[in-house]
Amino acid sequence: MKYCLAICLILTGCIGLQAQSFPKPTPAQIEWHDTEFYFFLHFGPNTFTNLEWGHGTETEDLFQPSALDCDQWCRIAKLAGAKGLIITAKHHDGFCLWPSQFSTHTVRESPWKGGKGDVLQELSEAAKRHGLKLGFYLSPWDRNHPKYGTSEYNDVYANTLTELLTRYGSLFEIWWDGANGEGPNGKKQVYDFHRFEKIAAKLQPDAVIFSDIGPGCRWAGNEEGVIRTETNWCTLDTAGFQRGAGGPPQDTLNQGNVRGAHWIPAECDVSIRPGWFYHPEEDSRVKSPEQLFEIYQYSVGRGANLILNVPPDRRGLIHEQDSVALVGLGKLIRERFQQNLLRGRKRELVHRHCLFIPKRIVSYLNDGDRMTYQRVNLSHEIQFDLRRKQKFSTIVLREYIPEGQHISAFKVEVKKGKKWVEIARSTTIGARKMLKFPEQNARRIRVTILESNIQMPLLSEVELYR
Repeated sequence: MKYCLAICLILTGCIGLQAQSFPKPTPAQIEWHDTEFYFFLHFGPNTFTNLEWGHGTETEDLFQPSALDCDQWCRIAKLAGAKGLIITAKHHDGFCLWPSQFSTHTVRESPWKGGKGDVLQELSEAAKRHGLKLGFYLSPWDRNHPKYGTSEYNDVYANTLTELLTRYGSLFEIWWDGANGEGPNGKKQVYDFHRFEKIAAKLQPDAVIFSDIGPGCRWAGNEEGVIRTETNWCTLDTAGFQRGAGGPPQDTLNQGNVRGAHWIPAECDVSIRPGWFYHPEEDSRVKSPEQLFEIYQYSVGRGANLILNVPPDRRGLIHEQDSVALVGLGKLIRERFQQNLLRGRKRELVHRHCLFIPKRIVSYLNDGDRMTYQRVNLSHEIQFDLRRKQKFSTIVLREYIPEGQHISAFKVEVKKGKKWVEIARSTTIGARKMLKFPEQNARRIRVTILESNIQMPLLSEVELYR
């Protein structure tokens, strides 16, 4: 009777803790989390002028890629393991990669394809053929448009945004930065982002909006492509902040807020080269597959998404040096995460106080399905039996994020002889946590959730790799 009463009290407490309200991702954000890694394509007049930020005075005849091939971009993206592409439809120089009706600084005025070309249309069709997601970067800053710096420019931007969101099919992300410099009249613009967000929500409800304060996903606070600490909360407080110079501090953007009011997960951006646009003098300075894989581990492996910039060259192709590195990256990802040693293995759920009888089952934690989950009490130890000693050095854990992010500390142990020995400890899990440790040779491994803001957090997957 005493034991029954104790169990009832524990379960009553769990229900109370579970009832607390925590931010949760939208269906679009859940799909965005699953996208994990995608390309950023900086392409435009800067590709031909060797600049990073164009002045807006460049003549349209500069834009003339000799062999543009969006299918090549997509083939390399898939070989690299990327699941989508986001292109600079318009950068700060104001040049539009599509024939916009609201600008005279577009591909229509260039000699490329006799003024009949549309880079975005070609990329949209190629992405569909290759099963890749598509997103657009549309710079609010415009150093060319004569109306920039006036109230009328917000109408211009709203109209160009509408073009992008209605012509090229379904988008998975819309990318806004906070750049706000002077236009051709020497004035700065007061952006009507509330209006722009409403347009995006109406025309592309499944697209996640990127900026310093979301609302869909946030900048990670650096351009190194990494979450710098073990901790990464998908939640963020945005009250009092704005895009650009008024954004949250960089360390907050990197780690999020432990009790943030909104689900705004981190996206890590980095370029495969020193610059964001193509520069021929950087052909020998492309990051190696090993460098890119390390970035992948400290972005995707810490619960963020990785957007890797791969700038097409003046031919309109991904350069050979970039291609070699990206194919190498994809090979590393596939090889190192090819065999999950826990997939289908029986595991035990052990209660420290012996209130529950240990069960040996193949559970939702190692069924390979991210949308199944197991409730794990803080007093439970999750043990796996590999049946024989095996070597391994990386564990991957996933929370069931449709119900939010809750875990703030966990540890990993292996059994050596009759003793359990701790081999790793970390903080948040979130969408995914890849944790490396010195290579082990063991048969039994266990995970214990140490801290959580609810009593019974939900784990989706536990994976183990050499």
